[in-house]
Amino acid sequence: MIEQTNPILALGRALELPCGATFKNRLAKSPMSDSLANGDGDPTKAQIRLYERWAQGGAAVSFIGEVQGDPRFPERPGNLVLAEDTSKAMIHELVKRGTIDGAHLWPQLGHAGALSFLPISQPQGPSALAIEGFQCASMRIEDILELPHMYATAALHAKSAGFGGVLIHAGHGFLLSQFLSPLFNHRTDAYGGSIEARCHIVLDVIRTVRRAVGSAFPVGIRINSTDMLEGGLSEHDALEVVRLLDRTSVDLIDISGGTYFPGAKASSDSLTKGPYFLDFSRRVKEVTKVPVILTGGFKTREQAVDAIVSGAADMVGLARAMTLNPQLANDWLTKKGGDPKFPIFDSNPEGGVTAWYTMRLTALAEDREDTFNLDLPMAMRMYEERDARRCIKWRAKFSYLHTLI
Repeated sequence: MIEQTNPILALGRALELPCGATFKNRLAKSPMSDSLANGDGDPTKAQIRLYERWAQGGAAVSFIGEVQGDPRFPERPGNLVLAEDTSKAMIHELVKRGTIDGAHLWPQLGHAGALSFLPISQPQGPSALAIEGFQCASMRIEDILELPHMYATAALHAKSAGFGGVLIHAGHGFLLSQFLSPLFNHRTDAYGGSIEARCHIVLDVIRTVRRAVGSAFPVGIRINSTDMLEGGLSEHDALEVVRLLDRTSVDLIDISGGTYFPGAKASSDSLTKGPYFLDFSRRVKEVTKVPVILTGGFKTREQAVDAIVSGAADMVGLARAMTLNPQLANDWLTKKGGDPKFPIFDSNPEGGVTAWYTMRLTALAEDREDTFNLDLPMAMRMYEERDARRCIKWRAKFSYLHTLI
């Protein structure tokens, strides 16, 4: 098969989504919390430059994560907010420069739920939780019924701003992922119990978003293959979620895994040396006609080519790899190729590697990656100090909303 000996053909083919939109190749920049908004929910010049660099680098689509529709429940104070009072001028500039050379730019729409950033939120999840160092309240039925409208409103803001589509975040332990997980969803009403019931709100969100944006606007979803927590979402149940999604109008399913809950293993702790969720993605392709992005653990072009050629996925999602080399898509679509060199850290304090990559994103956004040389403790300190400054701004702008909780 010629594609097996020609990476350019394997990775460079266009992909048409069910709604009719087209990605120019099979390489996506996966969602990452870049933490580059200004603390008021607006884009910054640095954030705009970051997504411009990935577009220039050849990515078919870049996903912005996290993007909040409800500023009461953010993942971090550096998140974007898609709302009526978000700076339209800066959002339009972000879209304009993040979609050059035929690239797509999609916001990943999320609600952190029980993982909402405590200094600026009052966390709520499907069920009340109280574990060591962590607790959250249970959502009222009224709160749940408001969710589809919140996602749909954010999606409409995205469409009007010119984004190419939206990705609904139902993975990594954030709110919709919490509903899917029996470890965090102990509800006994229509939103808890069987996997079909736990998926109820996810399906409601998809239906409401689709009605709002119309049939031609791309709507994707990110889900976990597993929570990587004992008692959490299993691969068996995750496959049932895919079967249910196959009956909806979604245009794209992004497969990932793991959560940010205390005590959860990182996906990088996986026993496999290659892509983390490859076997699960193969099973997904057997039960859905919806195009699939596989994200997590891709380090070489050979791995990406194998995933596409073998039929395990339709696209490959790259996050840390494209943080190390924003030109990676262009490189992999040339004869020479070239794989990124991943750093090896002497220690791994909790949150340290995430902070390092987040600060690396800042260096990319400021065109100074060649002088970036932070160690993990310094990266963590800078990351936390910046968040603390942005919390002050976030509280000043959005604190009145907490009277509505």
